[in-house]
Amino acid sequence: MKKNRVATDRLHLWLMLVLTFSTGVIDAVGYLGLDRVFTGNMTGNVVLLGMAFAGGADLPILRPALALVFFMVGAALAGRVLRKGPEGWSGRTSSALLTVTIGLTALAVFVAVVDVHADEALGSITTSVLAAMMGIQAATAKRLKVAEITTVVVTSTITGLASDSRLAGGRSPFWARRSSAIALIMAGAVVGALTLKVDLWLGVAVSAALSAVVTLLGHLRHRRDREERVAEDAKESALR
Repeated sequence: MKKNRVATDRLHLWLMLVLTFSTGVIDAVGYLGLDRVFTGNMTGNVVLLGMAFAGGADLPILRPALALVFFMVGAALAGRVLRKGPEGWSGRTSSALLTVTIGLTALAVFVAVVDVHADEALGSITTSVLAAMMGIQAATAKRLKVAEITTVVVTSTITGLASDSRLAGGRSPFWARRSSAIALIMAGAVVGALTLKVDLWLGVAVSAALSAVVTLLGHLRHRRDREERVAEDAKESALR
């Protein structure tokens, strides 16, 4: 391996942080632009549904419920596909993230040409597809096992940052990546909110572009690592 190349584990960390930023964009678009629906952070939807069931004023029920269901469907499908592959990044990982990229791209085009606010069903379809894509993304990130990075929620990250800090008597492990995840999902939400000043499709398109970059870089590194392993194995075989 070339000494001047970023280690694969480090690259995977950076890529998952990019997806964390992307989730912030998508959640801002869903919550502010599509009737207060979290399409990445399912904890938020569960809380919204609980308050709505208790009679919370004007709180949505259908779209958060659909988002929760479709997020689970997306995660389940991705989990089934990825479970048959090896640990770490594989061709199945690339396929899963490519599905997210294609799904978000198609949805950005759909939102750009169709007024999804004009019909309740169209808005529900939009949030459901977004949630399904985020479910696939979350399951893929979980499979990669990048410590402390889930890409869709930072509550446990905030807890770990505080409870393991030196203030709490700990050694602050993973403080840099934890802090980065928190900052990036917030920054993503800021960007997502700003894109709504242009139009709804822009935030989805930004997330699609980020997903495309992550998929491409991750797949290229996977192929390079695999080629190097094959070359090393062939060299060892020749020396025997």
